[in-house]
Amino acid sequence: MGNSTNTIKDNNVENNNVTQNEDVKLSLKEKISYGFGDFGNGFMFDLGQAYLTKFFIDACGIGAGAVAGIFSITKIFDAFMDPLAGSTIDGRKNIGSSGKFRPVMMISSIILAILTVVTFTMPNVSMTTKIIYAYATYMIWGVMYSFTNVPYGSLASVMTRDVEERSELATFRQAGSLGAQLITGVAFVPLLMSFKNPRIGYPIAAGIMALIGVISFYICFRNTKEHVKVNRSGKSEKATAKDYAKVVFTNRPLLCLILMTVFTISAMNTNNQMMIFFCQYNLGSVGFQPIINFIMIGCSVVGISLIPKMVKKFGKKKTAMIGFIVGVIANGLNFILPTNIYSFIILVTIGYVALAIPNGVTWAFVSDAIDYGEWHTGIRKEGITYAAFNFSRKIAQSVAALVSAGVLGLTGYVANAEQSEKTLLGIKGAMTLYPALALGMAAIIVSLLYNLPDDKYRRIAKDLEDGKWENGFLE
Repeated sequence: MGNSTNTIKDNNVENNNVTQNEDVKLSLKEKISYGFGDFGNGFMFDLGQAYLTKFFIDACGIGAGAVAGIFSITKIFDAFMDPLAGSTIDGRKNIGSSGKFRPVMMISSIILAILTVVTFTMPNVSMTTKIIYAYATYMIWGVMYSFTNVPYGSLASVMTRDVEERSELATFRQAGSLGAQLITGVAFVPLLMSFKNPRIGYPIAAGIMALIGVISFYICFRNTKEHVKVNRSGKSEKATAKDYAKVVFTNRPLLCLILMTVFTISAMNTNNQMMIFFCQYNLGSVGFQPIINFIMIGCSVVGISLIPKMVKKFGKKKTAMIGFIVGVIANGLNFILPTNIYSFIILVTIGYVALAIPNGVTWAFVSDAIDYGEWHTGIRKEGITYAAFNFSRKIAQSVAALVSAGVLGLTGYVANAEQSEKTLLGIKGAMTLYPALALGMAAIIVSLLYNLPDDKYRRIAKDLEDGKWENGFLE
């Protein structure tokens, strides 16, 4: 179908005054259990984002430049694994009573937990072999992370189509993510410091966190269901590579999310990676790190409770924009003002709460984009759509690695030594200025590109509920 027909169809849906049928209402238990998935995810993913850089540089003696290469190249490799995971999961047949996504998520999470410990180990070998080992283990970890996170992210799209219910799912997911960040951010360093040899402390601490992660994924697996009835026959099962391209590149809301996420997630990851360096060198004590994380992330957990009310009042797009604007101001001030522990804590906390809100809304955006793609093209591919979104998260992680480790390398960072003024300024810039600039770019992208307001989505959901992917409406 040509572009003109697609435009007519879009306009018809926008102009027809239809109401959404009552959709599946999820129990509080199911919403909380879904949030436990990202809680478990955080106990493995967040460790790598926050502490693996320091493990490689300080504990293993790998240079900051080499570590920047390890993270950036590995994340780009991982980005191309997400479409593989998505297409593999979309191609599953003979789906049992556990559903399409939940079994893959559960099995993969167990393997991911084992690999999380492996990434925090390093054999006593030559430096070249250490670097090769770091590349290999983190790449393998990334592949398994794709097979864990893609089905988990896709699961929300088949739990409910109700706008408010999805915003609550997004809130519980973000609460799970922040809860994991809070616990790992507060407990990991003290746990690590209880061992004299960090080469022993890192894998033991990672093992404890990974075990909690698997238990959390089991709670998600056990207590969630795939309620939404979707069409998985005919054309949907026979999609070609051209169909996949159509799913991604004709989906404007998805393309907006992909571009936005490169900036939001790189801002968040740069913050998390640089916090331990900023506390140790700019503030004078690594002991400040768990205290600041507790305040910053704890306030974010409280802050995201506002997401459902904000979405109901302003809609998802305006809610995200509010977060971006506040984040730009707070992080910008934190860079401009002289370094002071009290002003730093206040502003970094405001900035992180502001970022947590659009990051939480993003999960509802993704589920909406999956449904939009089905309505717009006649092809429903949750896995490949979520994988395309997740591709941007991996690129963002690569950008964060380049910013974090790259700044350390370019400004002359020396492990476990007094740092120069140039290095301290570089650490502060990566910690505060980069998030301000990145969130500014995200705000511009969303304001100009996102074209799926909640009222339009409700009309699309009504079409899908009425089976219009089957009766020729999309042909």
